[in-house]
Amino acid sequence: MVGIGLGVGLLLGAGAGVVASRVIVRRAVGRVRVAERRARSAERLAEIGSMTGGLAHEIKNPLSTIGLNAQLLSEAIADLELPEQDKGRMTRRVGALKLETERLRGILSDFLEYAGELRLAVAPADVGSLLEQLGDFFDPQARAGGVRLRVEAPRTPIVAQIDGPHIKQAMLNLMLNAVSVMNHPAITTRDLILRAEPFDDDGVPSVRLHVIDTGPGMTPETVEKIFRPYFTTRAGGTGLGLPTARRIAEAHGGRLELHTTPGVGSDFYLTVPVGGAPGADAGVSPA
Repeated sequence: MVGIGLGVGLLLGAGAGVVASRVIVRRAVGRVRVAERRARSAERLAEIGSMTGGLAHEIKNPLSTIGLNAQLLSEAIADLELPEQDKGRMTRRVGALKLETERLRGILSDFLEYAGELRLAVAPADVGSLLEQLGDFFDPQARAGGVRLRVEAPRTPIVAQIDGPHIKQAMLNLMLNAVSVMNHPAITTRDLILRAEPFDDDGVPSVRLHVIDTGPGMTPETVEKIFRPYFTTRAGGTGLGLPTARRIAEAHGGRLELHTTPGVGSDFYLTVPVGGAPGADAGVSPA
């Protein structure tokens, strides 16, 4: 009886081992299949990205031709011997065509900038000088919008390993948005502040760059969507300025964040390590 019981136990143990082995194999096969599906999906996404980028380039070329011909047509209308009323009507229609053509060119340019490969060329840069340059460049546009621009450079110079032109581009996107949201009769105080300050980011020496406005602020519902591509709260906006700015920050090993209070204003702040991000001098794949 003992021998029979032992034999049955061995058989049951062997059967359980076979079942366990089958389960392990099925799980391994399942993981392989999931990995294959993800790889195919990533490959399709890469193909779609390449196709859309190529399509955007192909659209930009005929748009340039349309814009040029619209300009020539506008000049030709001015030389026609027609009643001023008819000439004015034709000029307005051609002008609308030119405006829409430029708008489409802008949308395509923003898309290519967002979807294309982002290559950083990092070098030591004085952050205070960078802010001063931005302020000098943007001040005329701020004044035209009735906005007072103030630059608050750090008291002690901060030299960071960054791609200066890309950081300027990110900041400029934020500044353009700030001026836009303050362009409303209900906004009586229109201040735009650029500020840089040293920041200890969990032990990582960093610099924090602020773009502060005294605009209407944002609701929690808007904050949840603000960094989504193509989401915009202003007329004529493409909804790619903020996602592009965030992508530039992340390419530097940093981040772009927002503090906002409805009825008070918003503070977009870009934090990047002063020592640079590993591999920041190489190509950075699209987000």
